[in-house]
Amino acid sequence: PELKEKEALVLNAKSAMVGREHTLFSELCRRITAAGKDLLDTAAWLGQLDAVAALATLAARHRWVRPVLRDQPGIQIVDGRHPLVEAALGPGRFVPNDLRLDAGDQQVVLLSGPNMAGKSTYLRQAGIIVLLAQVGSFVPASRALIGLCDRIFTRVGAHDELARGLSTFMVEMVETAHILAHATPSSLLIFDEVGRGTSTYDGVSIAQAILEYLHDAPQLRSLTLFATHYHELTALAQRLPRLRNFRMEVREEGERVIFLHQVVAGGADRSYGIHVAELAGLPRQVVVRARQVLTELEGQRPLERPDASAQLSLPLDHPVVAELKQLDLERLSPREALEKLYAWQGEHVTR
Repeated sequence: PELKEKEALVLNAKSAMVGREHTLFSELCRRITAAGKDLLDTAAWLGQLDAVAALATLAARHRWVRPVLRDQPGIQIVDGRHPLVEAALGPGRFVPNDLRLDAGDQQVVLLSGPNMAGKSTYLRQAGIIVLLAQVGSFVPASRALIGLCDRIFTRVGAHDELARGLSTFMVEMVETAHILAHATPSSLLIFDEVGRGTSTYDGVSIAQAILEYLHDAPQLRSLTLFATHYHELTALAQRLPRLRNFRMEVREEGERVIFLHQVVAGGADRSYGIHVAELAGLPRQVVVRARQVLTELEGQRPLERPDASAQLSLPLDHPVVAELKQLDLERLSPREALEKLYAWQGEHVTR
């Protein structure tokens, strides 16, 4: 009987505990519901305070400066730095760089240079600095004057989308098309190696056409950073007045290449792809053979552009011109036209 009493006490205690827990939980839910708006507002304010405190801590710890904002498009950054790369490298190891974009005389910056020289880092740090400035943060630079942007468009990286059936190049073109369709004169555009996903000639052609469109289309005139390894594009600066060439500085010591990670004026005339391949650890035999092939390709005489005016012009007193004037094209059948062409070819071309 005594054990039965103890068992009943335990079971009753458990039942009472469950009931009490349910009562307390219901009361807590009621109070939270009643104070729900205040709690959500408090959480939002604490989130903003946490973000501002984090930005302030970074600014104080890493010598960030307060940017000057203005309504007119334009960007001037002195000693800009990429905050994540700088933190990963450690104090004093990151190489800062300047940037100037101006709708008047330097709307497009064409950045050339080899892989691993720092082009992508330079592009990304520019976008990060502009974004930080517009959210009210200090920025990683010595001085910054930032014109307000309505949007920051980026076409960086390389990836495919197998689920959508899109190749790497197709993804690149879809994103580029979106940028060109939605950019405005107040936008900042960042392109990294557009055209690399296809053949060399196609890639150069597409990249050049995009640059010309960005420069000439009156509805755009967007501030643009355009990185490329196609050094042939540097010739565009001769006929696009608002395009400026810059390159990632490289120092050569014999067959050794040293990337200085400095942005300097002027275009690159080499891509140093074989040097990068050697750094990646390709077999020595492959690297040597690649240099031989490169020498052979560079030694080939480039194809000369045909003189279109010479091809299309005929003297006005040429017999073919006289016969053309006398032909009644409305009554000439396709067979008769073909026979006439054969006759002219036999009479004039084979002479």
